[in-house]
Amino acid sequence: MKKSEIHFTVELDDKNIPEKIFWEATDNPNEGINDTRAIAIAVWDHYHRGTLKIDLWTKDMEVFEMKRFYIELMSGIADTLLTATNDRGMADTIEAVCETLSKRLDEEMKAAK
Repeated sequence: MKKSEIHFTVELDDKNIPEKIFWEATDNPNEGINDTRAIAIAVWDHYHRGTLKIDLWTKDMEVFEMKRFYIELMSGIADTLLTATNDRGMADTIEAVCETLSKRLDEEMKAAK
């Protein structure tokens, strides 16, 4: 049986706030450790029938980057939902929300300049 692993390393400041996040994966096409500014991990707890999640971001993650990260994450969830359940209505609804949020973010970024 093939195994695949993903590892995260988080460097914290003295107040336990992430300063740096690194990740590596056995199936990563980019060799070595990669740094990132944010991660979002969700795990389905089938015993309690709910989601466990970890969201971490570094001090230097910009607000606009964080908003874009979550819009793209939601869009990916819509794709996964469609593949896993074939529920096009729910996937399209999520995508519509993503489009609305993306337009709003673009407007916010233009106004900030």
